[in-house]
Amino acid sequence: MFAIFKREVQSFFTSSIGYMIVGLFLLLNGLFLWVFKGDFNIFEYGFADLGNLFLLAPWIFIFLVPAITMKSFSEERKVGTLELLLIKPISIWKLVLGKFWGAFLLCVIAVLPTVIYVFAISNLGMTTGNYDLGVVLGSYFGLLFLIGTYTSIGLFSSTLSDNQIVSFIIGILICFLLFNGFDAISSLFSNGETQQLLQKIGAKSHFDSIARGIIDTADLLYFISLTLFFLYLTFVRLKQLSR
Repeated sequence: MFAIFKREVQSFFTSSIGYMIVGLFLLLNGLFLWVFKGDFNIFEYGFADLGNLFLLAPWIFIFLVPAITMKSFSEERKVGTLELLLIKPISIWKLVLGKFWGAFLLCVIAVLPTVIYVFAISNLGMTTGNYDLGVVLGSYFGLLFLIGTYTSIGLFSSTLSDNQIVSFIIGILICFLLFNGFDAISSLFSNGETQQLLQKIGAKSHFDSIARGIIDTADLLYFISLTLFFLYLTFVRLKQLSR
C-alpha cells in the first residue's frame, strides 16, 4: 500500500497538477475571503472569525477533489496499466487505500497554508486573539472528514469510465448531491420533520454541526461510514474490472 501511496504523491508533484490544485485552492479562497467584495469577504463580514472560509471551502473542494482523483483509475484503464496493477501481488484493498491516502494528503497540503488566516483574524479583532479556537479546530476537523468523503467518491467515479472528463463530472455530481442536494430537496416539502430527515441524509448538516465546534459521534460516524461505503464500491468495481 505504501508503494502505491508514494507513487500517487510523486505523480502529483512531479507534474504540474499537484502545484496547480494547491495554488488554485489557495488563490480562490484568498480572492473570495480577502479581495472580492461579497458575502464571503471577511472585512465586510464585520466579525474576526473564519466562518466564511468553512462556508466556501466545501464548495471549492466539490470541484477540486474530483479534479485530483479523476485520473486515479481512469488513466490507468486508458493506458492499460490497471491490469498490471491488478495482477501484482498486492490486494485490491491496498491499491484502493494507497490511491485514497495519496489524494487525501494532497488535499490536506492544500488546506494547511490556510492556518495563516487564523493568525490574521487574531490580529483583526478589537482584542488581539479574541476568537473561538474550539470552533476553528472543529471546522478544520469537519473539513478533513468531508474531504475524506469527497476523495472516496472521486475514486469510485474514476473507476466508472476510462475518460477522465466523464469521471470528473460524475464525481462533481455525486459530491454536490451529497453536500447540498438533500437540502435542496427538503425545501420542496412543507413538513418540518420530513425536511429535517432529508437534511440529515445530506453531508451539509453534519459538516455544519462539526463546524460549530460540536464534535458529535453521530456526525463522525456519518462521514466515516460514507467514506468506507464509497471505498467499498471502488473495491467492488475494480474486482469486476479484474475479471
